[in-house]
Amino acid sequence: MNLFAVFNRDGGTFKTTDMGAYCAHATKTFEDAGHQIECHVVAGDKVVETMERAATTAGVDCLIAGGGDGTISTAAGIAWKGQIALGVVPAGTMNLFARSLKLPLDIWQVLDTLAVAAPENIDIASANGKSFVHQFSAGLHARMVRYRNSMDFASRLGKMRASVRAAVGVMLNPPEFEVEFNIEGKSEYRKVSAISVSNNEFGSDPLMFADDLTRGRLGFYLADPLTPAGVAHLTYDILRGRLKHNPSVTAMTATELELHFPRHRHDVRCVLDGELLPMKRDVLLKIHAGELKVLVAEENTAAGRAKAEALSEAQPV
Repeated sequence: MNLFAVFNRDGGTFKTTDMGAYCAHATKTFEDAGHQIECHVVAGDKVVETMERAATTAGVDCLIAGGGDGTISTAAGIAWKGQIALGVVPAGTMNLFARSLKLPLDIWQVLDTLAVAAPENIDIASANGKSFVHQFSAGLHARMVRYRNSMDFASRLGKMRASVRAAVGVMLNPPEFEVEFNIEGKSEYRKVSAISVSNNEFGSDPLMFADDLTRGRLGFYLADPLTPAGVAHLTYDILRGRLKHNPSVTAMTATELELHFPRHRHDVRCVLDGELLPMKRDVLLKIHAGELKVLVAEENTAAGRAKAEALSEAQPV
């Protein structure tokens, strides 16, 4: 394949990495596997335009993107619209999309995996046409991100500490708001403290990411109005991998979902793959089944899983 690699030098792990040595190692790893690669190490404010160049350059088969969840989400949207494959180098704090793809979380080890990986078609979602690979959320999560962003932190550890402080702040002051939603032809009005819409249903991991990105369904989660004690209970259940078992949570799935927020406020925000954004009063969410091609370890592709299952069945009992 002809690869175009873009590494965000301002993203997470890359801040403390010798990027010259890393780019040289990436080039050797992919070329040894029979690929051609053009490697770019750029500042955060140049990432988008550089990745867009990959999608519009003739002959490029795959965009290799390295950075945090925001960088990877942007890369996924560019690859999706440009109809090229995506390879993920997880250099952020949470690396949720890489976890869903079952990729190594070490930035050096993942290069070996991607160099021999196989392309797999997976799902990508959108909110009012803007793509996301993990989740759209409003309420508790958005308030926590807003609190965290108001704090100063200069490192990955600092960001984690700020997240803990922000979570405590939200626990003591949980939001409550109204939402009307239409799902699979059913309309309903609710008061809630949180909404989350995920690209496929969350698994049981406390970090809340999808175990499988090929099921073709949005996960839709609502949390009833919560007291501080209720937020603490919800947090405890998430940490135990029992989000759906929490009595305040309603969980559904859909291929398309409409949200309407009756009361308009200029300061209301949502979070899309970790990015805090102004929230429209009307949000249309869709799943685009099988429309994003990504590089994953062969054993994690549909063909690889089928092969492993056939070999297992062939083993003598």
